[in-house]
Amino acid sequence: MSPRSGLTTERVVRAAAELADEIGFDKLTLSAVARHFGVKDPSLYVHVRNLHDLRVRVALLASAELNDRIGVAVAGRAGKDALVAFADAYRAYVLEHPQRYAATQIRMDPAEVAGEPALLRSIELTTSVLRGYGLAEREALDAARLLRSTFHGFATLEAAGGFAHSHPTDDSWPHILDALHLALSNWPTYTNEDNTR
Repeated sequence: MSPRSGLTTERVVRAAAELADEIGFDKLTLSAVARHFGVKDPSLYVHVRNLHDLRVRVALLASAELNDRIGVAVAGRAGKDALVAFADAYRAYVLEHPQRYAATQIRMDPAEVAGEPALLRSIELTTSVLRGYGLAEREALDAARLLRSTFHGFATLEAAGGFAHSHPTDDSWPHILDALHLALSNWPTYTNEDNTR
């Protein structure tokens, strides 16, 4: 901690996440965060290595926040109830924090973030929901990719105003989740021919 500014890594990262919400994640800079605290840029290097490090930390913070919401939502639920709770929590977070959520989509070095609790928790939560559908490991991986693509695509488009149609998104959302539930309940299994490719 710096005695002059009271800075800690946690405070710097949280301030960066809040700043991303205000100005956009793509506009997040070390200088902007330094100005927020009324310090010079070099004061931040005690807490983060560079801009990339700061952005990765914001991404992990946002992932942890998202996972906390999903974890609370799906607790004690299974099958379609868990799927809907997961999806609703995901969508709500993206709509509330679209720019902070954007951080979670940056490319991160696997070696740099290996073992990060936020990323492991994301896998655990998705696996837990899919377990209720009795999918084998390989099928579950494909299903997880479908869920992420659907939730991410719908929520980010909605947050950006991409559904400029008179039909409300709140009407479409339950039907999309019904379709996902149906797909997961009737997921195709890999054949021996598929396994030889």
